[in-house]
Amino acid sequence: MRLRRKPWVDEAIHDFDDFVFPKDRPAGEEQKGCWQQVFGRPGSLYVELGTGKGDFISQLALRHPEVNFIGIEAQQDVLYSAAKKARALGLANVKLLVFDINNIENIFAEHEVDQFYINFCDPWPKARHAKRRLTHIGFLQRYGKLLKKPGRLIFKTDNRPLFDFSLEQFAEAGLAVEDVSFDLHSENRPDNIMTEYERKFSGFGEKINRCEVVFA
Repeated sequence: MRLRRKPWVDEAIHDFDDFVFPKDRPAGEEQKGCWQQVFGRPGSLYVELGTGKGDFISQLALRHPEVNFIGIEAQQDVLYSAAKKARALGLANVKLLVFDINNIENIFAEHEVDQFYINFCDPWPKARHAKRRLTHIGFLQRYGKLLKKPGRLIFKTDNRPLFDFSLEQFAEAGLAVEDVSFDLHSENRPDNIMTEYERKFSGFGEKINRCEVVFA
């Protein structure tokens, strides 16, 4: 379901210009390969692809102040909520980008990213749309160029067909997969941070799938 547009966000998002790159001031070649300088400090770079309203990245950044985090979200109205959460927590280690992931090579240099996160992405259930899935081998090959070695992709979804498809794609790409779970919440992991979607779907009794993919 498409969210109702909030025109006022286009102005309000500029309240966060110190750490948000909105659609009228997007990240690009100027930042590519220079994210440590953008953050003003050294540190590993972790990137969430599809950050939504920011529950996950804000809590992860709070737990790991030594890491630099970037959250990417295509919908500016949604990212505005993430920006408010990051500001409320006083997070100096977060940058948020309104950006199309299809153009990801335009904002990161080769071997610049240490870790990617994909949480509850669009499953694109129709077979003809398989190439749009963020775990399709086409995307995996692109992530591989941007990741330092060894690098990781951490993936979570409630959609079992998407998870099975993704495991097949990881194998086709020759990537090792570790820490596979088909029912994450049954394991009661204290380090698990729930996204807003995860909280919703698990509340409906949906099982959450998770794995870590190693780019060696």
